Amino acid sequence: MATMADVARSAGVSVATVSHVLNNTRPVLPETRRAVLDAVEELGYTPNGLARSLVTSRTRSIGLAVSAISNPYFTEILQGVEAGAVAHGYGLLIADPHDDPAHERRVVQLLHERRVDGMIVAPSADPRALVAYLERHRVPAVFLDRVVDGPEDGGPRFDQVCAESTGPTTALVTHLAGLGHRRIGLVAGRPGLSTTHERITGYRHGLAAAGLSYDERLVAHGDSEAAGGARATAALLSLAAPPTALITANNAMTIGALRTLRDRDLSVPGDIALCCFDDFPWADLFSPRLTAVAQPSKELGAEAVRLLLERLASPDRPALTVRLPCAFAHRTSCGCPETSEQPAHERTLP
Repeated sequence: MATMADVARSAGVSVATVSHVLNNTRPVLPETRRAVLDAVEELGYTPNGLARSLVTSRTRSIGLAVSAISNPYFTEILQGVEAGAVAHGYGLLIADPHDDPAHERRVVQLLHERRVDGMIVAPSADPRALVAYLERHRVPAVFLDRVVDGPEDGGPRFDQVCAESTGPTTALVTHLAGLGHRRIGLVAGRPGLSTTHERITGYRHGLAAAGLSYDERLVAHGDSEAAGGARATAALLSLAAPPTALITANNAMTIGALRTLRDRDLSVPGDIALCCFDDFPWADLFSPRLTAVAQPSKELGAEAVRLLLERLASPDRPALTVRLPCAFAHRTSCGCPETSEQPAHERTLP
């Protein structure tokens, strides 16, 4: 069986250089890296991950705790995390906290007990137990998609990466108002999530920008699930003066809203206009095609890995919150006519 020393002799470099190439621990000239990797392939060398972890106290693994992995949005985030991890020689251990604070605390402990080097977590609506555990055990962690406020006298306690939510939701409201709608309903997400709060804030900003009054009866929580989105849509349609346009705050609730509209034989956009937060692969296949805010899901995953690796390299640097811009996928469910443009005309949103 080939050893690291064999690889070093074949590549004409030191054992230390081979280690740096395989572990990404120091910059190496491209031609040197190529020579080492060619030698690894020619000799069939396989690094002993267990032995390396005993020496370095690192397992080169990342724990990922994300709810609703079956959701296309989180599936694409997972793809971004995996690509970023593999590119740097890390493996993934994945758990689903089910958006339940108690279960979230348990799965994070299980990941920690498996000696992951750090974690990427999409926190629940009540992340107090999660934060307490991570702080008590000094676990390197990045919060993904949802942010957690830090103490009042300081900034965030953990690195965080998410998409912009407030500005894009404002843009959806002003777009619908520009089409003449004066009663615009919002199917909001699970109370307590930062994304829910930010999208309601953006909704209110959009109303104010359009000169429209905020009516709390036009906001119904769909709990970020398809069934909840269906119930919230039904509640809004049951108002004495129902909305003429609807914004759904994530893709699962969009599916629920469409089911309710279908069950009531309401056409989109003929009877009610619809815009949604979260684009997804088949949004362009609906009739009408769905006007949506597209989040940079794969980029969010990759950025979370980058922040975590920076944290592992510099444990004492100040925590960062990174927000990535979204895009407006302009289609026809909002009531705009078909054009000869591309299937979805996209522009970057603030």
